Amino acid sequence: MMLNVIETGSDTEQPPVIVAHGLFGSGKNLGGLARRLAETRRVLSVEMRNHGDSFHDPDHSYAALAGDLAEVIAAHGGRADIVGHSMGGKAAMMLALRHPELVRKLVVMDIAPYAYSHSQTALIDAMEAVDLRGVRLRSDVDKQLAAYIPEAGVRAFLLQSLDLKSDPPRWKFNLAALRDQMADLVGWPGDAPKGSFDGPVQVLAGADSEYCREPQVAAIRAHFPQARIRYFAGAGHWLHADRPAEVAEAIAGFLG
Repeated sequence: MMLNVIETGSDTEQPPVIVAHGLFGSGKNLGGLARRLAETRRVLSVEMRNHGDSFHDPDHSYAALAGDLAEVIAAHGGRADIVGHSMGGKAAMMLALRHPELVRKLVVMDIAPYAYSHSQTALIDAMEAVDLRGVRLRSDVDKQLAAYIPEAGVRAFLLQSLDLKSDPPRWKFNLAALRDQMADLVGWPGDAPKGSFDGPVQVLAGADSEYCREPQVAAIRAHFPQARIRYFAGAGHWLHADRPAEVAEAIAGFLG
């Protein structure tokens, strides 16, 4: 099964750019970045399995996510540049380690090949607690979510994946699979390749984020010795939303 792909830009002599979103995201989350990159080349914004309009599957391992990206690349010329944020960044790193021949350049946004200790199951709890029967407006769902999620930005992010055209309305996530494999999602597989990807790598991190501190940087260096790491002041984990123009220009310049 192929991922749902949003294509923008035009084919050039350069390989396409695959853009992979993070957990609870969709193909439109990195839309501003995709539009900037599409000014000069083909961009494929994928919707990861169990998200958006892509297929649902009980397997949400990073090996599976990397395999999905490999299929997209195979269908679009056999080599690509990859840009991944958070979960999408881990999937992109796994792809580069398992299939280095498919990846020309790699951009990772605020994540590392590292087993983090946090969990996002509270967001799943919140979405499952919402009564979607008879709902017609996102604002109605936002009011319900506010009882569980105080951050308006997080609610707005989740609400991008609320399908109001469905009867009854539904979340586009496979919440059961994401809950079941949350520990693996925030972790890093023990059976991941132990080697390294020696191609060009750019890691962009938010200076206010906790995802790319000293232990995580060590993990990045171990697997990606060519990685250049850049921090953006005033940016958190969603650095592409906090510093959109700067992040987009940094990525466009690196990818050439």
